[in-house]
Amino acid sequence: MFLDTTFLKNEEIELRLEKTVEGDPAKNWVPAYHFHICGRGGAVMGRCDLRIGYNDNLYYGGRIGYTVFPEYRGRHVAGKACLLLFELAKRHGMDHLYITCSPENIASARTCEYAGGRLVEIAELPEGNDMRQSGETRKRIYRFDLCGQKY
Repeated sequence: MFLDTTFLKNEEIELRLEKTVEGDPAKNWVPAYHFHICGRGGAVMGRCDLRIGYNDNLYYGGRIGYTVFPEYRGRHVAGKACLLLFELAKRHGMDHLYITCSPENIASARTCEYAGGRLVEIAELPEGNDMRQSGETRKRIYRFDLCGQKY
């Protein structure tokens, strides 16, 4: 199920596989890759993950998650990581994906726009959603169409 990921690099960053996680149908979780985002010199700049597959929960939770350590912010590190992850998603046959963020997270919204996302809506999280149970109520939902796109 999991593919080779050594191609996930560009002139500035590379994604180094940290681990893979099998899906758990009982929890409605899909398989996922987890990466360190590294500068070409080897410094770990942050982390990202890609969830493979489709289910209703991922509309709100997104298929890509990322965090960039404070000293590396403002350099589009997360956006560049997303562009690399789009290629891996396409190799898994995915034709689109969603990335979500809290409405007040302007940096994450800018990352989605940098990576070519289209804002679909700012959605209320449904009752029973785990994120809602932890205090969140809304998400910005960005769609990325991968077919025919070279990232």
